[in-house]
Amino acid sequence: MDWPADYHMHTPLCHHATGQPTEYAARAVALGIKEIGFSEHSPMPSDDFDEWRMYYSKMDEYVASVRQAQKDHPQLTIKLALEVDFMPGQEEWIQKLAGLHPWDYFIGSVHYVGNWDIDNPKKLSEWKKHDPYEVWSMYFDCLTQAAESGLFEIIGHADLPKKFGIYPDRDCTSLFERFLKAAAKHNVAMELNTAGLRKDCKEIYPSPKIVQLAKQHGVAITFGSDSHAPGEVGMNFKEAIELARSVGYTHTRRFTNRKAEAVAL
Repeated sequence: MDWPADYHMHTPLCHHATGQPTEYAARAVALGIKEIGFSEHSPMPSDDFDEWRMYYSKMDEYVASVRQAQKDHPQLTIKLALEVDFMPGQEEWIQKLAGLHPWDYFIGSVHYVGNWDIDNPKKLSEWKKHDPYEVWSMYFDCLTQAAESGLFEIIGHADLPKKFGIYPDRDCTSLFERFLKAAAKHNVAMELNTAGLRKDCKEIYPSPKIVQLAKQHGVAITFGSDSHAPGEVGMNFKEAIELARSVGYTHTRRFTNRKAEAVAL
């Protein structure tokens, strides 16, 4: 099989992943994947913002480790990227990050609703204090703003609030539609992220319903394992490809120097 690029991978610099980039690359080569991209959790202006992202002082080390992987595996195309948290008010910071290195793409992700990182297992009890529909509404509002911002090539794990299997008892279609219309209008791709299959929700991010709506709205897609260990590279890509094809996708998107290219699936 001609695998799509795996564009979502982490490194030990985020404090919750193992294995150096060259080990992830070796795994990709062994699987027959021809292109990967590293997308470490980007720094925030303050290193003590939370405990699961790269420190600003480690950025050069991160870039060097990806460059080393490129040298070690010349037969593999390896892209340099960041997974960047979108929070209203942080746009200037994101623009600053964008100017620091020759990135190939930015994945825009929303992890925070207000001051609460909703996917953090240590804060699972917070869900008991909130109405799920309210959380999903705030989350998708922020995701829509991310798609409209012009700061990102890809939107990451688009229905992250389902991670722990907590769902609203109301129909969320209008939330999904608003986000997808923004993504289509601003030519932002949406990733199919297989990490959801390894979480309580046991489902690819985003759901088949959202993937189907994305196709109807003309939103491009990418694929990501969200690997936090070399053994997770390309994990469950077969299922993700089947999901994409089942709703009519024939192409995926790749990026070089933040420019898009459509590639047959």
